[in-house]
Amino acid sequence: MIQGPGATTTVGVAWWAIPDGQLLGDLGSDRAGLDPAEAASRLSRVGPNVVRPREEVTRWGILVKQVRSPLVLILVFAAVVSGVVAEWLDAAIIISIVAGSAVLGFFQEYRASNAVAELRARVELRTGVRRAGRVLEIPAADLVPGDVVVLATGGLVPADGRVLSAVDCHVSEAILTGETFPAEKSPGVVPAEAPIAKRVNCLWMGTTVRSGTAEMLVVATGSTTEYGTVAQRLALRPPETAFERGIRQFGHLLTQVMVILVVVVFAANVFRDKPAVDSLLFAIALAVGIAPELLPAIMAINLAHGARRMAERGVIVRQLSSIENLGSMQVLCTDKTGTLTEGAVTLDGGFGSGGEPTEYPVLLGRVNASLQAGLVGPLDEALLAGGAVQGWEKLAEIPFDFFRKRLSVVAQQGTDPPLLICKGAFERVLEVCSHVDSDLPRLLTDHDRQALITRFESESREGWRVVGVALKTVGKTSGFAVADEQEMTFAGYLRFADRPKHDTKDVIEDLDRLGVKVKVISGDVAEVTAHLATQVGLPTERILTGSDLNAMSDEALWHAAERTDLFVEVDPTHKERIVTALRRGGTVVGFLGDGVNDAPALHAADVGVSVDTAVDVAREAATFVLLKHDLGVLRDGIAEGRKTFANTIKYITTTESANFGNMISMAAASFFLPFLPLTATQVLLNNFLSDFPATTIATDRVDPEMVAQPERWDIHRIRRFMIVFGGVSSVFDFITFGLLLWVFSASAELFRTGWFIESLLTELVIALVVRTRRPFFRSRPGRLLLASTAAVTAVTFALPYLPFADALGFVIPPPGLILSLIGVTGFYVVATEATKRVLYRRIQSEV
Repeated sequence: MIQGPGATTTVGVAWWAIPDGQLLGDLGSDRAGLDPAEAASRLSRVGPNVVRPREEVTRWGILVKQVRSPLVLILVFAAVVSGVVAEWLDAAIIISIVAGSAVLGFFQEYRASNAVAELRARVELRTGVRRAGRVLEIPAADLVPGDVVVLATGGLVPADGRVLSAVDCHVSEAILTGETFPAEKSPGVVPAEAPIAKRVNCLWMGTTVRSGTAEMLVVATGSTTEYGTVAQRLALRPPETAFERGIRQFGHLLTQVMVILVVVVFAANVFRDKPAVDSLLFAIALAVGIAPELLPAIMAINLAHGARRMAERGVIVRQLSSIENLGSMQVLCTDKTGTLTEGAVTLDGGFGSGGEPTEYPVLLGRVNASLQAGLVGPLDEALLAGGAVQGWEKLAEIPFDFFRKRLSVVAQQGTDPPLLICKGAFERVLEVCSHVDSDLPRLLTDHDRQALITRFESESREGWRVVGVALKTVGKTSGFAVADEQEMTFAGYLRFADRPKHDTKDVIEDLDRLGVKVKVISGDVAEVTAHLATQVGLPTERILTGSDLNAMSDEALWHAAERTDLFVEVDPTHKERIVTALRRGGTVVGFLGDGVNDAPALHAADVGVSVDTAVDVAREAATFVLLKHDLGVLRDGIAEGRKTFANTIKYITTTESANFGNMISMAAASFFLPFLPLTATQVLLNNFLSDFPATTIATDRVDPEMVAQPERWDIHRIRRFMIVFGGVSSVFDFITFGLLLWVFSASAELFRTGWFIESLLTELVIALVVRTRRPFFRSRPGRLLLASTAAVTAVTFALPYLPFADALGFVIPPPGLILSLIGVTGFYVVATEATKRVLYRRIQSEV
């Protein structure tokens, strides 16, 4: 039961059956809301109003993450084995390398995680709440039982609660009840046994206010809400993005290679009577050497850096793993108002049924717009820009919905009879009219109706937005419903202009060059949409209307959607069907929307994009939020997303190309050499040093051709890179082996020193060569990448001369050997460059 002031739970209580006054008392609240201090106290007890708390970024958590990966555990195992056999120096060095990698990854990832948290906070869901009589805007996560929330059209209901007051409030509850049409909400009590769909005095977390306004008393928050209960029971995980799927596939590939390598190398060396412990440690080190152990940290750094860069361009990333989807987007579906057009709609004037200018439709439109309780749209703002009407009293409202596409208010001026004034989509208003001409109403004939439709189509073809206005005198003051919208008199129409933005055509051309096709999905009529499309350079040959979609099966739409240029006269269910149909063909689809009716399509798209001024439900459904309603911002975001993806793939391909070749070469050399080519410690040190420059790859420059077209994760291409460039690396590895053995007659220590230098140099230079499709000298790397590579190169040559070189197993090489190794590395660069050119030419021919 509810336990007095500060109650924290409503489980098992039929609070919808308790009178408002009693419920307010039980929750220790009143209609003025909670005192801020009391609200803070309750929040500390009940916790944040979230279904599944987002994992808090802590230093300890990120540090643990660095050392709990399988690769680190393998290294710890190697250190334990060394300790067991009293190889204390090897154990200490391995632990030092593990600690160094963990510290490096920790600082980079902690900084990245904090940056991402700051960006997400900029677009967190906020809600209006009464606190001590004042309406404040607070994060929805801070709501507690007893709060009084203020809701309006387009708002996402942030918790479960009781309706204290409502004005024409209709709420979409499909997320819980499956009902297509919005439910009307009102104060009062309902029977305790009433099911959710019948609890008309309740509002539920996650549902959407489709029209009207309401004030709600919060009764349940977080996981105790109906939505929270369902979500906790199902424990649903967000759909796997293509980026996450690629990482998983890459992990499987590495695991297979590592297992085979460990087993084969260990067995072969033991068979040749080499020490079992040394052979095991060497095999483990080789396996770890192939794996990019800093990959999680590098990915976090790259994605966070990309998110910061995108935020600078006006795009906030709400889900980091979706950055790859943004970069690989092939089709962008968008409405036209505010995106392709200025969004600043202007009223051109009012016109009678014969097309003659008249102010009466303008007056009726302003009365309707001034008195409606729903969300004020661009057309309403244009009407009200001419001044609010005075002397009219609102008696009732029949709210707008996306199926009727009209809104009616019942209003009275002085002692005149009440009027039902309707405005909305021209054809939807005309269909409820039986008379025409408001001055001297006469019966609307079929000829009149056809003439009006013809005029409407003519205006639309010229690009005007046309809104119909109708009225009728009514004999009552309450109890109005949609059924009252009939037998009305057509009073005329309003004409609006919404001109395209000056740069829309250029931006669409830029998107086309980036491989992104723009498809318009609009609720407006075909003629207006086609006129605008022509102005901004979009094709208009293939158009589908909402009626066409209704007549199509899903299978037919799958085939038609990709070939269609414009989707017009659609409703919210059509938008979701269109996006799903486009995705069905394997296309990566983005959807840009900001309204209540856009939420289903935003959920269905690979890339859901909204704006920071969008209604709550649209912003929460999106994975990216634009700080400006502009396609140019999205274009820049796409380019930044592709750069982020390109730099992540660079790390994987360059690291694995070098690592794979070097580790395979060492494995092969261990079969015929009387000693191990490198000690386990040297292998791990080599891998650690080669990974250090990779932590700066997020800042690397990206060639324009790498962002020119959508790129997708391709595990087959990564495998191909590993084999081809790894093969080239191995050829020069064996040249180095021959040089060391037959020219310099190297001892085990000198061999390991020379081979360590050569293998590390090849790993460093291949990163600079393979990072670009161009000749490497024509693609300048980022300053940090170049500086860190130069620093590690200097350390590589300095290692044999350092005081602790003996402990690492190094000796000072003769000058002739150093020069020879530099020469081998130079030829390796030339061979890799030639191989790269051939490989990319072959890949291009296969596309």
